[in-house]
Amino acid sequence: MDWSLCRTFLAVLYQGTLSGAARSLGLTQPTVGRQVEALEQSLGTPLFTRSGAGLRPTEIALSLRPHAEAMAAAAETLERTASGEADKVEGAIRITASEIVGAEVLPPILTGFHDTYPGVAIELTLSNRQEDLLRREADIAVRMTRPTQGQLLARRLGVVRVGLFAHRRHIERYGRPASFADARPFVIGFDRDVQVRRSLEERQIPLAREAFAFRSDSDLAQLAFLRAGFGVGACQVGIARGDPALVPVLEDAFRYEMEAWVAMHEDLKSSRRMRLMFDWLVQGLGDYIASQPP
Repeated sequence: MDWSLCRTFLAVLYQGTLSGAARSLGLTQPTVGRQVEALEQSLGTPLFTRSGAGLRPTEIALSLRPHAEAMAAAAETLERTASGEADKVEGAIRITASEIVGAEVLPPILTGFHDTYPGVAIELTLSNRQEDLLRREADIAVRMTRPTQGQLLARRLGVVRVGLFAHRRHIERYGRPASFADARPFVIGFDRDVQVRRSLEERQIPLAREAFAFRSDSDLAQLAFLRAGFGVGACQVGIARGDPALVPVLEDAFRYEMEAWVAMHEDLKSSRRMRLMFDWLVQGLGDYIASQPP
């Protein structure tokens, strides 16, 4: 499969329209249409059908998606690898991290790295999904769970503690909760995230979806509502420490801990910029964890 046609196929799949795909690729709509037709002719099967909402992928298109995404990941890896020679601190590095860590913890750490090594372009993917480092979906991963894949260079950084907090405005209006029953009308929590639900059940923490007054699977949305004074929500202790308006609540009733790790494919050890970033993250995140109040 021609990579340029594969890239167009993915853009149409993601955007749902030829015009949306054209904008994302910086091409004209007729060009995108011709490329889709060329790919369909080379494969001998239609990939999209028109609907009122745009272009609907066929079953064969959906079955091709993971393979096309693998090609995209390989192409991005090729570009990043070729963007800098092994011994030079130049080129691109793709890092993956959770929403909260990527938006709240990493910005000052990565800014310090870029100030020191301005020749490195930093690509940051925020996702609670575990990116596959062996398939090089990312170069370096910051994870809140122990890596399970082999062939990885991984460093355990310590334990990140999570507690329950409420904004000072909320407490002034409704009072400080003395129990989960008091907090129930105001609890901020997950929506459909099965992994979070299982994790809470394993730790025997009595927080179920039905008890939440605000539900979202976006950690950043939960934190925003906590800061807005909506109610009681979970927050990393190290992040809450930087906001004096967030007050810890129900400290004896809720305790949640996560292991923090930095990992990369062991083949990347030969790249100086990758080793420098790996060590920089270990140091910076280690300092963040050490700063957690007792």
